[in-house]
Amino acid sequence: MFFAVMPDESARHGISHAAGLVEQRHADIRPRWIDAERYHATLNFLGEFPIFPDDIVRKAKAAGENLKASPFSWTLDYVASFRGHQPPCVLRSTIVPKPLMTLWQSLNKALVYAGLQRHVEHKFTPHVTLAYGRRELSGVTPVVPITWHVERVVLIHNAIGKGGYQILGDWPLSA
Repeated sequence: MFFAVMPDESARHGISHAAGLVEQRHADIRPRWIDAERYHATLNFLGEFPIFPDDIVRKAKAAGENLKASPFSWTLDYVASFRGHQPPCVLRSTIVPKPLMTLWQSLNKALVYAGLQRHVEHKFTPHVTLAYGRRELSGVTPVVPITWHVERVVLIHNAIGKGGYQILGDWPLSA
């Protein structure tokens, strides 16, 4: 379960195009690609739960209701890998917009206020995962810049094996 921002159709199309470019240039990493409808940027991961956590969902929804942040634009312009087992191939931005960091900090405050302080993340590396590779990309791959107009935050439940995301909450950003 996690809070995220999801791209609008224009940004989703640009992200898919960037994934296609990486697929052409770096087939050697033999990646497992993410479906375009699942593209997102995680703001805060709340955890994995063997039983649906009604109490956490209630508190997370309260945090979403109390979230205060303005809409903004985010430009993603390169693909790289994170380290690890099946290293993620991720789309990132040379310049992280201040409003994105402000949104993340505001969400953390709302989570603490809602009683979910143990679920607050202390680091944030903005990215969109495109694929999981068998190895890392050899370097950075520039892509045509994708401007994403971030206008809402969602609370997502990813029920493993159920084939998709369940949106538990959706909050528009407003000044």
